[in-house]
Amino acid sequence: MNSPRLLAVGGAHVDRRGRMTAPFVPGASIPGAMREDVGGGAFNALRGAVQRGAKGTLMSVRGGDAAGDAVAAAIAASGVEDLSAVFLDRATPSYTALLDRGGDVVAALADMSLYELTFTKQLRRSKAREAVAQADAVLCDANLPEAALSKLAEISDKPLFAIAISPAKAARLRPILASLSCLYMNRREAAVLAGTAADSTPEALAQGLRAAGLGRGVITAGGSAVFAFDLDGLTVVEPPAPRKVIDVTGAGDALAGTTTVALMRGLRLDAALREGVAAAVLAIECASAVPQLDKKAFDEVLALVPQAAEMA
Repeated sequence: MNSPRLLAVGGAHVDRRGRMTAPFVPGASIPGAMREDVGGGAFNALRGAVQRGAKGTLMSVRGGDAAGDAVAAAIAASGVEDLSAVFLDRATPSYTALLDRGGDVVAALADMSLYELTFTKQLRRSKAREAVAQADAVLCDANLPEAALSKLAEISDKPLFAIAISPAKAARLRPILASLSCLYMNRREAAVLAGTAADSTPEALAQGLRAAGLGRGVITAGGSAVFAFDLDGLTVVEPPAPRKVIDVTGAGDALAGTTTVALMRGLRLDAALREGVAAAVLAIECASAVPQLDKKAFDEVLALVPQAAEMA
């Protein structure tokens, strides 16, 4: 499968990131700079997948405002087919994150009521079934409400991948875990679904997730080791240290999109995960939520990523 078609269903919205230039003090005004871009878990991951050779289609929702125009322009510029619905009387969803001087998220606010109100209805329409039929795989995120996720799992007869987004939203995925080909999550999101503590061992997290119905998953922990499990076992990849840390936003999305397209090309989970880790490192090293994954830069970082190791 040289250029697999990936349908992404989920977030495509305004992404604001304020980075502090002084130490964070709760309750205080901190100097810094605000950056505004277009992001969203599904859209970010899809843009990474397209750079790695996939043909991309996006199904999202947005408002008829200036922010919606910016989202539409970003989608067009990415070379992705846009099947999103526009609601002229609604505001486009947004995500605002505050980052400390090291680039880590201190707090974030997600204003995404439009997703809650409209996504389920969109997935009941024939256009959604037609989009799934034309795709080789589907990637969704938990910005979709639970009813929409269940409807997507119902109409999808293709491999279905998902991004957990946040601990609060990860719980929405419980009813469809058995339908997922792979779920991308961090430790806190994994713990919510596994019914364990966030500091549980990778083995305990994998065991809990398998018991909940998930057959394959990838678990990240910031810059620490990335774990992947399937029904055959548990593997780990130790990410190389970034050459510079600019912004951690979007690293998980880059990993998800790149790993997904590698799996669609037929790579084993351990090999696909190495490619995902390389994309995540490049995301951390750039100011944009979506890194440039040109072959030269990607191959340079991939060469630094160690081979996946099996865990007992």
